[in-house]
Amino acid sequence: MMRGAKRYIWLVVLLALVLTPFIYVQANKMIYADRVMKHLLKKEKILPEQIQSVTGEWSKKLPAFCAIVVFTDEPEVEYVYFAHNEIIQFGYRLTEEGKKQGLQEQNLKHRKTLEEQQE
Repeated sequence: MMRGAKRYIWLVVLLALVLTPFIYVQANKMIYADRVMKHLLKKEKILPEQIQSVTGEWSKKLPAFCAIVVFTDEPEVEYVYFAHNEIIQFGYRLTEEGKKQGLQEQNLKHRKTLEEQQE
C-alpha cells in the first residue's frame, strides 16, 4: 500500500513539474493579450470591430511576452505591443501579403512612435 502511494505522489510531482512551465507561458500570453486589448479600447478609444485579433506571444528574446495586434482595416500588418509596466507599441511585422504590396512604415495606419505614445 505504501509503495503505491509513493508512486502516486511521484507521478503527481512529475506531472506538476512538466505542466508548470506550459501553464505559466499560456497564462501570461492570455494576460498580456487582455491588457493590450483593454488599453486599445479604453485609452486609444479603438472600437472592438476595428480589431481583428489580439494574441499573446512568447519569445526566447527579451522581453519574453508581447501581444500581436491585427486591425481589420490593415490585416497585412501585425503590430507588436509590450505590456509589462506600461503598454507601448514596440514595432510591427508585415505579413507576406504586406510585403507583396510593398507597404512602407510611413503608410501604416496604426503605427505610432514612442513620442506619440507618451502624449
